[in-house]
Amino acid sequence: MKKLLFIAILISAAFIAEAQVNPHAIGVRLGGDGDVNGAEISYQHKMGKMNRLELDLGFGSGNGHSRMFLAGIYHWDWNLTKGLNWYVGPGAALGFYSYSGENDYFNVGLGGQIGLEYDFNTADVPLLVSLDARPMFDFLGDHSGFGWGVALGIRYTW
Repeated sequence: MKKLLFIAILISAAFIAEAQVNPHAIGVRLGGDGDVNGAEISYQHKMGKMNRLELDLGFGSGNGHSRMFLAGIYHWDWNLTKGLNWYVGPGAALGFYSYSGENDYFNVGLGGQIGLEYDFNTADVPLLVSLDARPMFDFLGDHSGFGWGVALGIRYTW
């Protein structure tokens, strides 16, 4: 019973400890897997004391195919310790895909994002580094279904 109470207190503290969200951050998000992941130009905009909106423009190409997509994710951000935060939130993605110049697809995905970030602003460096996963369910196109990937984000803050 003491262990259960201790775990409940830790979880409650994580939800109470608010992170200081940066007003703006821009950079890249690299990695991932699936149709709505890859190299992305990433922008984050503060929406409240502990929440923000992330917009990512992704692109990629490979054996006879190319893709471009826009993902939007709403984050709730909580502080774990000085500079270290975790975040989670729902999102959606729209994608355009071309295979061998013959088959073009439009894709709609719904899902979310969960991750950890370190805000170097605590050391007076305007840098935010994150590692996150973005599970998405794609509804259209030839690769519809569930996919997810892990990515590294590096963003300049101001």
